[in-house]
Amino acid sequence: MKPVRIKICGLTRQEDIEAVNRARPEYCGFVFWKGSKRRYIEPSKAALLIRELAPEIRPVGVFLDEPISSLIESCLISGVDMVQLHGSEDEAYIAEVRKKLGKPVIKAFKITSAEDIRLARESAADYIMLDSGAGTGRTFCWDLIGELGREYFLAGGLDPDNVEQALKELEPYCLDVSSGVETDGVKDPDKIQRFIDKARRG
Repeated sequence: MKPVRIKICGLTRQEDIEAVNRARPEYCGFVFWKGSKRRYIEPSKAALLIRELAPEIRPVGVFLDEPISSLIESCLISGVDMVQLHGSEDEAYIAEVRKKLGKPVIKAFKITSAEDIRLARESAADYIMLDSGAGTGRTFCWDLIGELGREYFLAGGLDPDNVEQALKELEPYCLDVSSGVETDGVKDPDKIQRFIDKARRG
């Protein structure tokens, strides 16, 4: 089995950057969806944080049903390397984003049935993310994944206590975590390190 990659999502503070620079996940996420009260970050502030990010950690901009012109502007201001789409964006939207930005696209799918898995499998996005919803903090039924046939990011309800179980049952390309490495709504450096240590061992 290939070593799993890790994405820490929802960074908003200098302390978060310092924590991931120590822990060294492969990806980190900045939420540009204004509907996220705790994790939304302005692209200009994200740009300052990304400048402090270790060069091997790829910054990802997270959006939900954003007008394409606004998405492009946010990406250019912030300097993210990749785009993550968490809404009802269709194949045409994905193609347009990739064409205009030339950056890889991750498309998230809320998994509640085998049909959702089929849609994820057939997506033209560079990467797919299987999730329980937009920041629900809960896992979905992993049995639905079955023989997916392509690499995927696994999200939804992951934390230091269940990451090893996830890796026993599944073979994701990347584990995506946000609230699972927080304490009182802010990123916890110890939980980030524990999560990554357990995932690397798994």
